[in-house]
Amino acid sequence: MTTAAARFSEGAAQSAPQGALVLFSGGQDSTTCLAYALEQFDRVETVGFAYGQRHAVELECRPRVREALSRLNPVWRGRLGEDHMVSLDALGQLSDTALTRSVAIEMEAGGLPNTFVPGRNLIFLTFAAALAYRRGLRHIVGGMCETDFSGYPDCRDDTVKAMQVALNLGMESRFVLHTPLMWIDKAATWRLAETLGGAALVALIQEETHTCYLGERGSRHPWGYGCGTCPACRLRADGYARYRAGVRGGAMPAAD
Repeated sequence: MTTAAARFSEGAAQSAPQGALVLFSGGQDSTTCLAYALEQFDRVETVGFAYGQRHAVELECRPRVREALSRLNPVWRGRLGEDHMVSLDALGQLSDTALTRSVAIEMEAGGLPNTFVPGRNLIFLTFAAALAYRRGLRHIVGGMCETDFSGYPDCRDDTVKAMQVALNLGMESRFVLHTPLMWIDKAATWRLAETLGGAALVALIQEETHTCYLGERGSRHPWGYGCGTCPACRLRADGYARYRAGVRGGAMPAAD
């Protein structure tokens, strides 16, 4: 290839549309991440995972949230691409946790809550990367966060960075794993949603997304639907209260 041709090829690659795959459960965090990706990337696809989760109602929320998001912003509508569902029944079969069994939510002797599904995010990222590889998507966006979390080791920044290295080595690729919520608390996550999509996105998250570990959709609270007592509901409710009160906490993510 001549020098001129090489420069043209390099320039074309740099200006080529950037595609992203968002790990999208139908919850508050992944919906905020999806809005973030729609602002950042030219083409955005989503992937959800069915692993026998106790709160499988979140999977029913996904198409409604995607459709509602596409109506909020014409630019987002043009960028939102295909949705993919991946069955991970084996993960649920191997897991004996409060997210995959009807047992009380409690702390275990090792210091982690029994809602921890060992290896879940590692498996999610691996399957997401395999799908992104096939779809020609370089960027993978997930809602992992170690600011407001239950101590899950696979939500930590070090874990995600290690996974990025392993995936790129194992697939001979240059994936970039984005975690826009990693260093912000739940109040800041509500604020990020408002920044991205205004009051309309905040209202969409309240009405359509699902976070409750017990899969409860009967009770409507100011922050959305849920049992109101499980750890996920309490975290979401506390973050919403601090967001409404204007309490600052956690830095906003910088644009990539």
